[in-house]
Amino acid sequence: MMLCKLSLKNIKKSFKDYAIYFFTLILGVAIFYVFNSIESQSVMINVTESTKELILLMTNILSGVSVFVSFILGFLIIYASRFLIKRRNKEFGIYLTLGMSKRRISMILFLETLFIGLISLIVGLGIGIILSQFMSILVASMFEADLTKFTFVLSKSAIIKTLVYFGIMYLLVMIFNTINISKCKLIDLLHSKRKSEKIKLKNPVICTIIFIISATILGYAYYLVTGGIDKLDSADKIFIPIIMGIISTFFIFFSLSGLLLRIFMSMKKIYYKGLNSFTLRQFSSKINTTVFSMTIICLMLFITICVLSSALSIKNSMTTNIEKLAPVDVEFTKIISRDTDNEKILKDNKISVKETLSINNFDVEKNLKDIIEFNIYKVDNLTLASTLGERLDSLLSQYKYLNYDKLETIVKLSDYNKIAKLYGNEQYTLKNNEYLIIADFDSMIQIRNESLKDNSYIKINDKNYYPKYQKCMPGFIEISSNHINDGIIIVPDNAVNEYQIGYKGLIANYKTSNKEEKNKINSYLRELSKKMWEDTSTISFNSKIDIAESSIGLGAMVTFIGLYLGIIFLISSAAILALKELSESSDNKERFIMLRRIGTDEKMLNKALFRQIAIFFIFPLLIAIIHSIFGMLFANYILETFGNEQLLPSIIMTGIFIVIIYGGYFLITYFCSKNIIKRNA
Repeated sequence: MMLCKLSLKNIKKSFKDYAIYFFTLILGVAIFYVFNSIESQSVMINVTESTKELILLMTNILSGVSVFVSFILGFLIIYASRFLIKRRNKEFGIYLTLGMSKRRISMILFLETLFIGLISLIVGLGIGIILSQFMSILVASMFEADLTKFTFVLSKSAIIKTLVYFGIMYLLVMIFNTINISKCKLIDLLHSKRKSEKIKLKNPVICTIIFIISATILGYAYYLVTGGIDKLDSADKIFIPIIMGIISTFFIFFSLSGLLLRIFMSMKKIYYKGLNSFTLRQFSSKINTTVFSMTIICLMLFITICVLSSALSIKNSMTTNIEKLAPVDVEFTKIISRDTDNEKILKDNKISVKETLSINNFDVEKNLKDIIEFNIYKVDNLTLASTLGERLDSLLSQYKYLNYDKLETIVKLSDYNKIAKLYGNEQYTLKNNEYLIIADFDSMIQIRNESLKDNSYIKINDKNYYPKYQKCMPGFIEISSNHINDGIIIVPDNAVNEYQIGYKGLIANYKTSNKEEKNKINSYLRELSKKMWEDTSTISFNSKIDIAESSIGLGAMVTFIGLYLGIIFLISSAAILALKELSESSDNKERFIMLRRIGTDEKMLNKALFRQIAIFFIFPLLIAIIHSIFGMLFANYILETFGNEQLLPSIIMTGIFIVIIYGGYFLITYFCSKNIIKRNA
């Protein structure tokens, strides 16, 4: 009973100094519950079966991500406990002096951790349950679902998962605390406050050499993920610049701890102005003793920026692309298979897509409007390699894994202009000996433009055709949510013949504007196309509804995972820095008291404290931002199929997240530290 009262008293006493620790635990529990309750929240929204499958897939992935998140939060809790114990060394020393055994001290810590765990779980779950109701609205908005069935939902599975995961974390903290106390010596506990970290001024020459080598390695890693990306010609090689970046970041922090102090010490006017010498030596001491943790924080911030920016960019781009890249409701494509003895398929080759649908009991005229039929041609020997002309050799060395032997896609000018008119895209004209290429996939546009600049000709049926434009023109035929057109050659109508047809296509809109009726026809056509593929015709079906559902689902999945990881990493980074600063402020209290005794006014002390904390927070963030610039340039190679038009707004949104969360932790840390150094001064 006495130990319980003592534990509760200690928690109450420590709450003011370490409110950030309690706040972080509560926030961690709330976020963990919110993201694990999505499955229960999504039950009440009215969505299609395919969307329900996507939501189920997303929740399964989030469950897997939660295991990783629990490790991050577990590390954060153990890391925080280490500083809390360090702060209370003298208190534990007094307990031992008064005759209390280490076992009973361990029991006090056990009870404190238990009470803190119970408080954070109860409060965190309460906040999480409230926030999860807003998450329901976000989920419904993401999946464009009907919220008429909205009700308050309590996720039992998410509560159980949160209790189990955090219970294990707190148990590990209890074990960690017990081991820590068992290793403590009375003399060390009583004199811990008098032990100051000695600032070993590292050799400036060695620091400079290490910094230059590290910066060079980091620069080469940046080059590999941007200009030298062709050197990363296999998946395993991507780890090379990552490892180089991690190691060089560590040694940059290692070298700067001594290098910066030496540089500023040589600048006497700045070094001896006000309390700059005190601030800089304090900062150098911290960097010197926290190289590893600063590296981890920097890398976590880097991951936060890249993951959040990329996730938000993909979601925004895919949402924007649906209207732009899927301007019609349905698209059918029938493969013309000539290398077969199947009489059904050979017979089917001769009829159009429209006739094929009619034969299979689908009334095209009744259900569809704006119908356009077209052909896609494939000409023997007209491959990507032949189109690239004299540029082929240089491009082969630069893009080793490009499929140069694939036959080019060819469309008649009249067919393309009909499609372009319906899509609202630009229409073109050609002379008898001209061709043009339409594309919207950035990397392939760059490759094709190289040969188009040289006026490279192509040969179709023994006739040469020359490019009308020295670059690819915008356009596409296949509906999608991504920029996937790597190049379609548009030629005069008489350039190709019916024996060179590779595919027959049809695009159209639904006649009905009713959403339910559209979904009904869409489902019927999806099943019909599967039946036809298995039975009479090699025909495939694509629709705006299916594209929207899959892209919205993927966009929502990426967004939720990005938000989950990004917020957890950001909170963890900021919390570790904040707890470290609060612990340092407690340890440095005597130093601030001494500065007051020699006549330093309160305004100057607060200014020095603010600068000290600001530098400590900004330093890893600054290096993380530099990493992120090159990280996002690399991400562009992945994001180009989605389009990178939405990247800047996503980066701005990520910046707002960082300012609010990271900046919020910084301000709370400053005000808490300010109160600590003021107390009993």
